[in-house]
Amino acid sequence: MRRVSLIVFGRVQGVGFRYTTKMLADKVGVKGIVRNLLDGTVYIEAQGSDHAVVNFIQSLKKGPSPYAKVTRIDLTEMGTTKDYTDFSVTY
Repeated sequence: MRRVSLIVFGRVQGVGFRYTTKMLADKVGVKGIVRNLLDGTVYIEAQGSDHAVVNFIQSLKKGPSPYAKVTRIDLTEMGTTKDYTDFSVTY
């Protein structure tokens, strides 16, 4: 099990990014959270198998929303796992 936190930069707010990220996470089998940050970036915690997390991150780089434009993703490995029941949009 792998758990990461991501900060996503670019045009990622106001373009359906959080909701399409949730759809992507559900598709690849990743659990966690996604939320907008005040500085215009998006924060994500993602947990799943190594393969699922890598697939999730690669797909995020392409921008899950057709109107999003991801310019950078900062990744931090989180050592402990959390008991997520699903992937959810938080506020």
